[in-house]
Amino acid sequence: MSEKKGSPHLIKHAVTYLGAVGIGIGGMFVLAYFALPAIMSVSYTKPTSVASPLDAASSTPKKPVVLHIPTPSVVKAIYLSQCVVGTPSFRNSLIKFIEDTELNSVVIDIRDYTGKISFPTDNPALKDAVSKACGAADMDSFIKTLHEKGIYVIGRITTFQNPYWSSLYPEHAVQKEGGGVWKDFKGLSFVDVGATLYWDNVVELGKVSYAIGFDELNFDYLRYPSDGPMADVVYSFDEGKSKPQVLEEFYKYLTDNLRPTGAVLSADLFGMTATNEDDLNIGQVLERALPYFDYISPMVYPSHYPSGFHGYVDVNEHPYDIVKFSMDTAVKRTLATTTKIASLAFRPIASTSPQMFEKPIYSKAKIRPWLQSFDYPVVYTPAMVEAQIKANQDAGLDSWMFWDAANKYNALRKVLAATSTVQ
Repeated sequence: MSEKKGSPHLIKHAVTYLGAVGIGIGGMFVLAYFALPAIMSVSYTKPTSVASPLDAASSTPKKPVVLHIPTPSVVKAIYLSQCVVGTPSFRNSLIKFIEDTELNSVVIDIRDYTGKISFPTDNPALKDAVSKACGAADMDSFIKTLHEKGIYVIGRITTFQNPYWSSLYPEHAVQKEGGGVWKDFKGLSFVDVGATLYWDNVVELGKVSYAIGFDELNFDYLRYPSDGPMADVVYSFDEGKSKPQVLEEFYKYLTDNLRPTGAVLSADLFGMTATNEDDLNIGQVLERALPYFDYISPMVYPSHYPSGFHGYVDVNEHPYDIVKFSMDTAVKRTLATTTKIASLAFRPIASTSPQMFEKPIYSKAKIRPWLQSFDYPVVYTPAMVEAQIKANQDAGLDSWMFWDAANKYNALRKVLAATSTVQ
C-alpha cells in the first residue's frame, strides 16, 4: 500500500522532526518516509540542511540553507536526462507520473556522457563545464519544488567517461598505443582512473550539487573503459597497481571528502558485478565498493547480458531469472562475513589458503538495482517489467530504479497504472 507523497501536514511534521534533531545533523527518498523508522533504516545519520560550500567569509551574507529530505526506506525511482530536466513540459509530465503512482524518487543528470554539467554555477573549477545545449537554469528551484512534493532527489554524476575533461587535459585521458587520446566505439573518451588531479574535480562537483539541494550523489561510469579497441589502450597512472585497487583508492578518496557534507552516496556498477568475482576488466568488484557507498546499484538490465549467461541462450526471454539470480548472489555477498576478495577496508585472516579476509556484514538494503524499461533489443512489455520487480522482491529487496535513456517508460507506466494505490 503506497502513501501519497507531498501531503502538507506530513511535510510539516517532517520539518518539525528534523528541526528537533538539529539543523546540520543527520542527511540518488518523504512524507510517511519522514518518520523515524525510515530515518533509522540507513547506516548513518543524514543532515537535514547544509549551507553552500561556496559561502564566502563569515563577514559576508551566506547563501540560504538548503533543506534536504531523508532517504525513503523503500526507493522507487525513474531517471531524467540532462536535456529532459531542461524541458519544462517534458519534466513536468514525468513528475506527474511520479505523483500519480507509487514512485517517490527521481534520478537527475548532474553530469552526463558529454562531461558537461546540467545547472549553472559560479564555481571557478566548474563554471566552464556548464552545458549550453541541455540542462536546467532553474535547477535549485526545481529541486525545491520536488522536495515540496515529497520527492527524493538523486543526482547522477557520470565520472570517468568525460570527453570534455579529456579535451582540456588530454594528458589525463586514457591514451592509445602510438599516442593520442583513446576513444570507444561511440567516439567517447575516458579520464584515466589513476589521474588523481581529476578526483578533486569530481569531489567539487559533488559538494556543489549537494549544496543546491540534491539529496543523494549517484556516481556512474566508475570504471575503466570497455566497448572499444581495447588492444590499443594505454593507462598512464596505474603505477603498477591493479585496476580494482586504483578504483578502490578513488572510492575512498571520494567518500573521505564527501561524507562530511552529509550527502548520501551511491554507485552504479555493471550488472555482472553481482555475480562475478573478477573485475570484468573494468576494475569493478562488488566487495571493493561496499565499504564506501550507502547504496550499490548493479545495472541488471536483462538485455545487456551475454547469450549463455547462466545457461540462457536468449537472455531477453528471462528477465525474472536474470534479476533473481543476480540479486540473490549480490545479497549473499553483501551479508557474508568473510571473502577471498581483498579490499583496503578488510583485514586478512591468518593462515588461510587461499587468503581470506574479514568482511563486515552490510545491510542487504544497500543493494538497490537499476532495472529495465526501454526497448532494446526487443520491445519491452509490462510483463517483462513486472518480472523484474517480482524477482527483486523475491530476492528480499524492495528498492529499485528504472532506466530509460529516452525517458518514456512505456512498459513501466502500464505496470504502475494498473497497480498504484496512491490516493
